[in-house]
Amino acid sequence: MEGREEKLCGKWRVACGLYSYNLRDVFTWHLLKTVVMGQVLSLLICGTAVSCQYLADAGVETPMLQSFLNYALLLLVYTTILSTRRGDRNLLQILKTKWWKYLVMGLADVEANYAVVKAYQFTTLTSIQLLDCFVIPVLMVLSWFFLKTRYRLVHLIAVLVCLGGVGAMVGADILAGRDQGSTSDVVLGDGLVLLSAVLYAVSNVCQEYTVKNLSQVEFLGMMGLFGTLISGIQLAALETRAVAAIKWDFHISMLFAVYALCMYALYSFMPVVVKMTSATAVNLSLLTADLFSLFCGLFLFHYTFSTLYIISFVVITLGFVMFNAVPTYSALPESGSSEDDDADPAAESSTDRLLSADRDTQRTETLTAVAAL
Repeated sequence: MEGREEKLCGKWRVACGLYSYNLRDVFTWHLLKTVVMGQVLSLLICGTAVSCQYLADAGVETPMLQSFLNYALLLLVYTTILSTRRGDRNLLQILKTKWWKYLVMGLADVEANYAVVKAYQFTTLTSIQLLDCFVIPVLMVLSWFFLKTRYRLVHLIAVLVCLGGVGAMVGADILAGRDQGSTSDVVLGDGLVLLSAVLYAVSNVCQEYTVKNLSQVEFLGMMGLFGTLISGIQLAALETRAVAAIKWDFHISMLFAVYALCMYALYSFMPVVVKMTSATAVNLSLLTADLFSLFCGLFLFHYTFSTLYIISFVVITLGFVMFNAVPTYSALPESGSSEDDDADPAAESSTDRLLSADRDTQRTETLTAVAAL
């Protein structure tokens, strides 16, 4: 009986992915860096949210212009770098072979940003916060099929924990009377949020594949090129009057600059974190962005404080740590670029070493399970 119980426990540990870990293996310097870098991304999103709020208070509602400024910065920096390269990694060579793939990626990213901003005109903040989490299961499904990422039970539990933290945040918003937004067409607004989530998932899967198998500069350069082109056309078609009505002064100009720089830093820094972890892990860390915005709103916009905000932050962070404590496995090879990625020997993290040991142990456990059968 004892031998049978041990084998059952072994199978359970294999399924969870926890069978070969102790606290020193889990709470590593790599994990700490991942958590900190994820929160830096959330702070950058917080910067964009605060600047957007100030622009809205000033009567400026030009989401496509704001996106265009970000893509233009990416174009000026990263697309220029691509154009100076030689060989197969040159801008022209990339366009000859993969232009339509990056066009789809750029279109998904631009329209995802536009759809979620447009949704505020039709539905409530609570609906947007809840439905925006739809990006995570969609991203996990796309990663499973296209990136061959394999998740364990602990990853699914971690996602549920993070979503529970979002639920606490939304509950705090409702109790504080912050269920802002419109209810003019809730079905349309909720549909736009779900569409945005799907498009973000598509863009993030493309990003993860590109930065892990090609290069970060190629991803950012092509995003800048096609993002500028698409958002520029949409800007001319939809926001010409709104841009002309802006009363430009130093205050408005600084708000646009802060927004554009925060978005530029977010797009530049996010591939680094994605390469270290995964697009799913990054999106889990970004769930705290709304909380940082709320904390800023306590001082800047006089929001009502609730202890549920603190609980939500702790729960989301706990779920993020759980997700990253156990590595996922991808069947696709990673052929990273040496030109724009750090070729540091120490870059092989403890998570990578754990993954190697994890596969060996899993093979051993699998053979044991088969023998038991």
